[in-house]
Amino acid sequence: MGRMTKLIPVVILTMVCALAAQQPQSNPPTPEDAFTTRQLIAWSSLQKPQPAPQPLPPRDTPIPQPDQQPDQQAKPPADPQTEQSPAQSFTGKIVKQGAEYFLRAASNTTYELDEQADLQRFENQNVRVTGRLESGTNKIHVIKVELLS
Repeated sequence: MGRMTKLIPVVILTMVCALAAQQPQSNPPTPEDAFTTRQLIAWSSLQKPQPAPQPLPPRDTPIPQPDQQPDQQAKPPADPQTEQSPAQSFTGKIVKQGAEYFLRAASNTTYELDEQADLQRFENQNVRVTGRLESGTNKIHVIKVELLS
């Protein structure tokens, strides 16, 4: 029985320590700005998390629609055969082959001209043609034709 009396205070002391550890502290030490540095969101089990709202784009920027892919509707895909270069100047003589007019450059390179209506007055004359060259086809999309003196 003497053993039992010595064991009871040890058990009671252990229980008191365990209960003291389980009780929440009344004022836990937290930094003053602990909650101001981050945005806290509490989600319940019934809510579905949503992404944070984004700022609106500038007014001159078109808003993409969910059913459209960006830039797919605005421009057709580039074809390397018909891709155009920036405007250039070509000098040579306007020649007629069959019913069509061509520009024969000094290097004996012949360029097809897409603007046929106004070229008759430049036939067999030296000119400067400003236009865009279609890569791979030697066709010039004419912007301007000037007679050289």
